[in-house]
Amino acid sequence: MSSGRVECIWIKRSATGRVGHRSGGALDPVDEASFLSGQGIEGDASFGRSTRHVTIIEKETFDRVRKILPAADPAMRRANLMISGIRLEETQGKILTVSGIRILIKGETVTCDLMDEQCPGLGQALDPHWGGGAHGIVLDDGRVRIGDEVSLSADPDEHTP
Repeated sequence: MSSGRVECIWIKRSATGRVGHRSGGALDPVDEASFLSGQGIEGDASFGRSTRHVTIIEKETFDRVRKILPAADPAMRRANLMISGIRLEETQGKILTVSGIRILIKGETVTCDLMDEQCPGLGQALDPHWGGGAHGIVLDDGRVRIGDEVSLSADPDEHTP
């Protein structure tokens, strides 16, 4: 089991924009957020979706990307959580535990053209090795705060209800 911490939390105000595209709508940084089992993050545009309750990125990925694209900001990815200390690549089916709340990782969050609209080259820089992060479903109710501990279960069966 690997461990890390929550670095940032964002709430998305809008989920869709132009037909067929994700919106570049506002993200609100928050110090803490309420997670609800089977629903997602309270107040988030993705609340109630069936498989994408929460999106997660790695701080280390953005540290690397900023060396080649200094204008790249993690908020441009429109994720809900930025964590450090845990690799998300190939974690589909595993359990990410954040402050005691389990998130079942459903897959990779692939990059889209909005990344390059915000910062030319960002989509390509994030493309390899799950650099765009992961998405999952929330299995427990609770609150997540910046600085909370995060762990990744190597054996999802031991944590899945």
